Amino acid sequence: MIPVLDLQGVAFAYPDGHQALHGVDLHVHQGERVALLGPNGAGKTTLVLHLNGILMPGLGTVAVSGLPVTKANLLEIRRRVGIVFQDPDDQLFMGSVREDVAFGPMNLGLRGPELEARVFAALEAVGMAEYADRPPHHLSFGQRRRVAVATVLAMEPEILVLDEPSSNLDPASRRELADIIRSLDVTVLLVTHDLPYALELCPRSVILSDGVVAADGNTAEILGDEALMKSHRLELPFGFVPSSRV
Repeated sequence: MIPVLDLQGVAFAYPDGHQALHGVDLHVHQGERVALLGPNGAGKTTLVLHLNGILMPGLGTVAVSGLPVTKANLLEIRRRVGIVFQDPDDQLFMGSVREDVAFGPMNLGLRGPELEARVFAALEAVGMAEYADRPPHHLSFGQRRRVAVATVLAMEPEILVLDEPSSNLDPASRRELADIIRSLDVTVLLVTHDLPYALELCPRSVILSDGVVAADGNTAEILGDEALMKSHRLELPFGFVPSSRV
């Protein structure tokens, strides 16, 4: 089976010479929910920006369901890989929720009833259909994050990448978003420092550290490995004991 996400030997250096990735291999299959963990500066954001061609590897290859991530394929790659950034205000810029969610599909040429159906389905999936005509800046932070997810779902991606989805959410919003993520029929890559959230949502975790994959396996086993966690500057909340919950 062809992985929905396939990175082979991906290396990348920024113009200032900083080597952010050192030959990363990562394979994610359809329907998986995988947490990408690691300390600040590990290369997580750099890796994510390779998934839809914002950055291109200096060495190695990236492919989505067999389609290489190249400049020639960017339009289709960016439909297949949807990234929800940490700050929803980076993705919401139209006058209403409906317009924000319609923006991407409209750029693909959708119009009329097909566009309306796509927008409604995406908003329904995140529980925000009743807010379609509200200005995004009138919504709470948690509601804006859900709308940001809807803007990506409206593109019907194969992979949903979530960058720190639980950050700055109150407990109820955090729980609601977790329920939404579990309900989605899409491959998920969850980039987070929130280790309990990773355990709750992702059966598999990958630790990226100093630009290389340091561990890849069962989330509960990885979080329960004290030596591994300490060596990569990862810490569970005080008193939290990991056990398989997904």
